[in-house]
Amino acid sequence: MTCNSRSTFLPTWLPRELGKRPVKSLFKRLFQGDTKAESLSYHQAKEMAQDKVEEVRLELASRADIEPEILYFLTEDPSREVRRRIASNKATPVQADLVLAKDVDQDVRGDLAEKIALLAPGLSADEQDTMRRMAYEALDVLARDQVTRVRQILSEALKDVADAPPDVIRRLASDVELVVAGPVLQYSPVLTIDDLLEIIQNNSTTGILSAVAQRNEVPATLADVIAATYDEEAVALLLNNPSAQIREEMLDRIIDRAADIDPWHEPLVHRPSLPGRAAAKLARFVAHILLKALQERHDLEPEVMQEVRDLVNKRLEDESPEVAGMEKTSAGEALEKIGQLHAEGALSEAVIADMVKSGDREMTIAALAAMAGLKVGSVRSAILNRSAKGMVAISWKSGLSAKLSEILQKDLALITPSEMLRADGGRYPLDESAMEWQLDFIKDLG
Repeated sequence: MTCNSRSTFLPTWLPRELGKRPVKSLFKRLFQGDTKAESLSYHQAKEMAQDKVEEVRLELASRADIEPEILYFLTEDPSREVRRRIASNKATPVQADLVLAKDVDQDVRGDLAEKIALLAPGLSADEQDTMRRMAYEALDVLARDQVTRVRQILSEALKDVADAPPDVIRRLASDVELVVAGPVLQYSPVLTIDDLLEIIQNNSTTGILSAVAQRNEVPATLADVIAATYDEEAVALLLNNPSAQIREEMLDRIIDRAADIDPWHEPLVHRPSLPGRAAAKLARFVAHILLKALQERHDLEPEVMQEVRDLVNKRLEDESPEVAGMEKTSAGEALEKIGQLHAEGALSEAVIADMVKSGDREMTIAALAAMAGLKVGSVRSAILNRSAKGMVAISWKSGLSAKLSEILQKDLALITPSEMLRADGGRYPLDESAMEWQLDFIKDLG
């Protein structure tokens, strides 16, 4: 809220003489030499509040020893920097905070959100005390702000406040923007299990499940709901959360689907409590490096450990040395084979997908290099650096689908689900100029 005139309307509780224009600037007289630290009289502060020099009003707006009505008057200042200082000033009266909560400038409202959060503990919607009621109203206005950044600032400030107003926290947790909802969903102790279940049921925002899966306490009821969605990222985070109470029956159902979902394998193997039946199932499909971790667990019964060892030994006997950890095709052989396939026009999306699925890394790397017109070393560097943007750009340049770029990120570059760049409705998540820039950068890596 701003005014067009310094003779703006003043509330009845402010002195009427505050509306009069100052006779002269006090800037030099008050802020030179040792006088800068001196306290101001009411009359001096009143004159400074109407001074034409912005620096004078800025200095005044930052002080904590000014009468509340002077600070209130400055909420109508034409300078947004003055109003920002008023918004951040802890001495500003709550009446002024309520005005600033509706200010036209989002930076003013953002600064206020950081400060007003300090007043949040213990506030409620049915406050009887006038000052506390106004503080709650200012908080509620900010929680409904149309600008995402303002709501985000408030969410970050309130995320771990134990006695923040429940209705304000629920509003933030239900926000359509994850940057607003995420912090309180992951950390706020105010949200009950019923609150979280209702939010999950009614909010389809991507990332909601992942935020809840990382809470310090995830009881079985909540874990069941998250796991039953089989959301790849959310379930991986749930499995990685040692405080998540995942029932044995639900863990079994997750494992039944886990064979083709690599990000679940490691957290499953390292779960704090792993039933014997689950361990035996995992031994049938997890990577060989995880089999070693499975065999070294100390919480499994002797007969279960023996079953795991038997399954591991059988896999090693049945599988070729290449599958057990060696490359299926050497780099030299891959270059030769891919060169021939490329010359014949036999490289396609289906062929690349089959290579990735078979785990033949060298063939996949050589194929991507050929299709994208890059050096093998450049493609390999993007993979070793686990560059999501790099893999997206290579996939795009190769003429592959955005969906296959996700598979390449996950299975070839081993990028974690939270770091992956997802296809946006079948479209690439980066624009062409960004991908061309990535390709230019990748070329220098080879």
